[in-house]
Formats: sequence, structure tokens, C-alpha cells
Amino acid sequence: MTALPAPPAAPTAPREPDETPARRGRRPPLRSGINDATRKAQRRLGILLVLPTVVIMAVFLLFPLGNAVYYLFVDFNGIDLAPPFIGLDNFAELAGDPDVWAAFRNNVIWIVIGTVAPLVLGLGLALLLWGVRRGSAIYRVIFFLPYVLPQVAVGVVWGWIYEPTRGWLNRVLDAVGLESITTGWLGNPDTALYAVLATAIWTAVGFVFVIILSALRNVDTEQVDASLLDGANWFQRLRYIVLPQIMPVFVMVTAITLIGGFAVFDLVFVMTGGGPAGATEVLGTLAYSSAFQLNRISYGTTLALFITALAVPFAVWLDRVQARLARERTGG
Repeated sequence: MTALPAPPAAPTAPREPDETPARRGRRPPLRSGINDATRKAQRRLGILLVLPTVVIMAVFLLFPLGNAVYYLFVDFNGIDLAPPFIGLDNFAELAGDPDVWAAFRNNVIWIVIGTVAPLVLGLGLALLLWGVRRGSAIYRVIFFLPYVLPQVAVGVVWGWIYEPTRGWLNRVLDAVGLESITTGWLGNPDTALYAVLATAIWTAVGFVFVIILSALRNVDTEQVDASLLDGANWFQRLRYIVLPQIMPVFVMVTAITLIGGFAVFDLVFVMTGGGPAGATEVLGTLAYSSAFQLNRISYGTTLALFITALAVPFAVWLDRVQARLARERTGG
């Protein structure tokens, strides 16, 4: 018995040539040329837009920074066009200068108190006025006004308030029977630094208050209401519900306030000039007096860069913390 022949294969439709550029793994030449031309145009436009900023940074940032680095290694008095090279003598003098470490101690006091006090007071005011709708804009303007006032004007006015014989502070203390604690607040080495610091806190509280109050507007109030039903007290609500939701903003405000403690200058310079007897001297005023009163430009520049070297690590660290908290908050 012979085997049946195999049935013929069914005719298959001819396959169309795969001409799609995506399947071939390349783009059509015309489209590629257009994209390349667009990229080049965008690149030229980007360079053109960025160029003014680069020039400004080079003139007003990079060149002064390079000039300051040069001054670190010479003894420039502001007059000599060819100052002598002294190597690391400025750094050695800074390390052994007792005035530097006394000023640094005042900066540390300023940073600690001048950061914690505005944060606590500003947060407290923001929580008190969180639920206030009527007149909230007036409150924001009143508390924020000291922050936008010129620091020179603030220093002059508070200098009048602290004046020992005609100042409002001593007059009020006399009126309420506390004349025993009246003193020359800016002339007493024991109180001068804290008097100036109180002025700085007064100006900074408004900034912290306005920023945190704006952040509180975005807090999920349903969680707060649910915690009330669960019996949570005010501290528990603040710690576990409110603060975690505003923490990125809180860290940002902390960074701005803390870094300002390193660079403090204007209020101290206007109110006391670093006195009495160096009681309010900070690194900023010491750098100024060294550079412009004693004509020691190089040493003053060394002090200024020392301030920068102290502040930059804190700024970088707080920026990273703020970015991480923001990512966690948004789920990114």
C-alpha cells in the first residue's frame, strides 16, 4: 500500500517588506536631519540664554573669590601693589589669635539662641493663629514687618530703647518696680551680646512665623481631628501629625536662620561695633575691623573665608535633609 502524498502547503500571503523605521532600528534620514538641526538650535539658544548669567557670576563671584584666595597667601595692606608672599602665616595667626576664638564663641551663642528662639516663637505664633481666618493678613503684616525693615534702622531704634537713662526699657522696668535690674544694656559686657541678640530674634520671628503659617495651611486637618477623637493631647498632635507634614519647610527655615548666625554683622556693627571690650565681637565684625580699620586686608579676608568654611557644611547638610524630607513627603 502506497502512502498518500502529503497535502500541498497552503499558500501564504507574501510578507510586506518591513519598512517601518522603528522596526529597522533607525530613523528616516529627513527626520533625523530635522531633529539634529533642532538640537543644535536649542543648544545655541541655551548657551545664549545662560551666557549673561555666566558672565555675571564670573565678574561678581569667581573673580572676587579668586582674588580672595590670592590674598590668603600674601600680606596685603590695601596700598602695596606687590604684597609680599607669606605662605600660611595668615592661617597660623588665625589659629593662635585669642580674639578669633572669643568672637567664634559669640557666634556659637548667637547661632544656638538665635536659631532656637525664633523657631520656637515663630512656630508658637503660627500654631496660635493657624485657625484664624478673619484678620489673618493683618497679623502676618504686623509680625513680618520687622524682618523687612532695614537692619541699620532696626539697630538704631533698639539702641534708643536700650539707652540707660532715657530708654524705654529702663523706664518700663522702673515703672513696674524692677529698677534693680536696670542697666546700660549695650554698655554692660554681661548683657550687651544678649541685648543685641534679642533685637535679632525680634526681627527673625516674623519671617519664621509667616513661612510656617503658610506651611500649616497644607496640613491634613482630618488627621488632626481624628487624633482628637483618639484622645491625643496637643503635644502628641504637634509631634506626630503636624511637624512631620511641615518638616521640609521647617528644615528650610532652620537652615536660613542658622546660616545667618554665621554671617551676622549689621546689627552688631550698628548697635555696639563689637564692644564693650569685645563682648559682642563676632567673626564678621572682627574681619571688618581687621580689613578696613587696621588695613590688614589679607587677614580680614582670611577671617571672612573662615566664616564661609564654617557655614558651607551646615548649608549643604541641611539642604540634603530638606530634599530628602521633601521626597519622602511626595513619595518620590
